Amino acid sequence: MPRRPRYQLTDLPLHVVQRGNDRRACFFAEGDFRFYLELLGDAAARHHVLVHAYVLMTNHVHLLLTPLAPGGISKVMQSVGSRYVKAINKASNKVGTLWESRYKACLVAHDAHVLAACRYIDLNPVRAQMVRHPREYRWSSYGALAGTRADVLVTPHAALEQLGTSAVAYARWCEAGSDPLELERLRQATEHELAFGSDAFKRRIEAMSDRATVTRPPGPPRGFGKRA
Repeated sequence: MPRRPRYQLTDLPLHVVQRGNDRRACFFAEGDFRFYLELLGDAAARHHVLVHAYVLMTNHVHLLLTPLAPGGISKVMQSVGSRYVKAINKASNKVGTLWESRYKACLVAHDAHVLAACRYIDLNPVRAQMVRHPREYRWSSYGALAGTRADVLVTPHAALEQLGTSAVAYARWCEAGSDPLELERLRQATEHELAFGSDAFKRRIEAMSDRATVTRPPGPPRGFGKRA
């Protein structure tokens, strides 16, 4: 199956997932997590991309990013991925890649879907039973969005204002937990590189990008039914 083209729209957030090759570990020590975040901050600034949420798991990464220039996210992921792998390989005297060949990404609507994506990202360590509460996990945006830790990497998305002006509201939002259907919709949209939002949002994106935003059954081959 041919790869879907990347969305080239700007000013819309994307949920990005980068997994370790064969689901193997890509972070091996505390310094690796710090180094990745440093690279992410540098690349995001250079390529005009905002980081709204993130979590670095042992063998994969979740990010919520908004590109302010076309192709910004691809440039960020390429820069971070290659520089990180080069440093890790040099330190361990290895060759090859740590990552799957292609990251996955879906567009996220500027509304409660952003809230759902942030919560999904920050609760990853809880769902993985690594911690009991997201504040216990150091390598996520939870502290920044819940107001318990300063993090210059994170630019809270304007959609979070729907929860109120206090950062405590985000903590309460996360404590409420994610709806299983919400989780599945976001996972499927990301896996198939579609869009996470309302039907109206998806129709608007399709009109703007000439890209499908939902999975559809394959149609008849070209020319089927035409007169000879």
